[in-house]
Amino acid sequence: MLRRNIFLCIPALLPYGAAKYSEISNLEVYHVIKPTLAAVAGLLSTGRKHADPIRFTPARIKTELLSGLTVALALVPEAVAFAFVAGVHPLVGLYAAFIVGLITALIGGRPGMISGATGALAVVLVSLVALHGVEYLFATVVLMGILQILAGVFRLGKFIRLVPHPVMLGFVNGLAIVIFMAQLTQFKMTDASGALVWMSGTPLVTMLGLVAATMAIIWLMPKITKAVPAPLAGIAIVAAIVIAFGVDVPRVGDLASIKGGLPDFHIPMVPINLETLKIIFPFALILAAIGLIESLLTLNLVGEITEQSGGASQECVAQGLANTVTGFFGGMGGCAMIGQSMINMKSGGRTRISGISAALFLLVFILFASPLIEQIPLAALVGVMFMVVIGTFAWQSLRIMRIIPLSDTLVIILVTAVTVLSDLAVAVVVGVIVSALVYAWNNARRIHANTEILADGSKVYKIEGPLFFGSTDGFAEIFDVKGDPDLVIVDFINSRVVDQSALQAIEVLASKYNALGKHVQLRHLSRDCHRLLNRAGQLMVDSDDDPTYGVAVNYSVKTGILSGGH
Repeated sequence: MLRRNIFLCIPALLPYGAAKYSEISNLEVYHVIKPTLAAVAGLLSTGRKHADPIRFTPARIKTELLSGLTVALALVPEAVAFAFVAGVHPLVGLYAAFIVGLITALIGGRPGMISGATGALAVVLVSLVALHGVEYLFATVVLMGILQILAGVFRLGKFIRLVPHPVMLGFVNGLAIVIFMAQLTQFKMTDASGALVWMSGTPLVTMLGLVAATMAIIWLMPKITKAVPAPLAGIAIVAAIVIAFGVDVPRVGDLASIKGGLPDFHIPMVPINLETLKIIFPFALILAAIGLIESLLTLNLVGEITEQSGGASQECVAQGLANTVTGFFGGMGGCAMIGQSMINMKSGGRTRISGISAALFLLVFILFASPLIEQIPLAALVGVMFMVVIGTFAWQSLRIMRIIPLSDTLVIILVTAVTVLSDLAVAVVVGVIVSALVYAWNNARRIHANTEILADGSKVYKIEGPLFFGSTDGFAEIFDVKGDPDLVIVDFINSRVVDQSALQAIEVLASKYNALGKHVQLRHLSRDCHRLLNRAGQLMVDSDDDPTYGVAVNYSVKTGILSGGH
């Protein structure tokens, strides 16, 4: 849209000529460039649904830029730490944070979301790098991106709506705990022998004091002024105190130097053959799944805060494109980061400007400002992340556990535990499976029937509840095959025939009646049930085939279709 409107402006101005350009009225120029300005605004806007649009005032732009700066400062130690986890150079993590963050901020499905190198992906990459080297990592990230693009093209992101709310609660609780535990590594120091040991004595007290001071500033700042994002104020004030008084505490530079140049285009140096594909495809598939699950759940979480909806497929494509590009520029890949996204939300970031500026600020840090950034105390960044933990954890889930169904409580606890002990993707899959099984069990117990004897002596079973794999046993127990009359009508007006197990149960039932010389007919089949049974070849239609509730057509059942040979 933006590119089209820009080019539409050019022919609109050409007829005036260079000499007459100065004679164009302001009104005419406005009408010519108005579509382009609208396109620019659309590119940078929230793209939100069901919410009032944000106006780009100077105050709003300032908030977005400061929010982006805050996020960029928090990204540095995270990207470096995750690079160490994956066993690669810190710049590999920083480049991933920059490229993935920039591309997803530009074209992602939810403005205000922050993406970058994440621990969930880093732990999967450890064995790949150890066994095959960093070049295979880059090739895997490229393939991972392609798989994510395909997921977006085929709109697989829509299935995120199948994630139940208890799973979401477990997800955010588990992720909050993971973020908290990740910060604890900053309370370790190297002893004389070079081993990492927990801090104690004065270093521990100093570290805790600075963390507490940062958290207090973040909590108090909004009560004093909202001109500066509270997390940024906390980092700036604590960093100023540490630098001014020369306080001896761990700093960003103690992790690693972040100085570097622009990322170079680099084709992964791996053999292009089937053997390479066998190595990288399993890793790419797992990374793509983890990245999309974390990104789409973060998309939903941010959407609840900003009152936005949709964008799942767009986010899949954006994540895929970002990772594909990252793999060609020496990055380790990434996905949405709930911690940094929450920092952005808390700092007031609501549009694409905040995400774009965060990525650009990170690049500036790498190119020009590394000596300054490396002086920031880790305690200030830990304090920011601790406040993110407090804001991310769904504290209300502890209260509602007493009033919601026991199964939902167990799902929340299960997903939280698996997130902490294993990884996010496994936790969400486990939560969805358990929730689905609970739902199936509850529906399986609902099936029952009301009976009625008609004037002609036939018996009607009015089925209540869905007929599917979980309720077939209950369905069979409803009928009194030996005691029923010669004609039995099964009425599905309040039921649905869902799957092959249901078809099998109907055929088995009809076979039992047929064996005793009795006849079964089906009534009030909905359109979808009629299609299912008709396609299976089980309907013997002797009258006008009208599967609507307006006409109560009785359908005979043809047996031996599904049970032949068994």
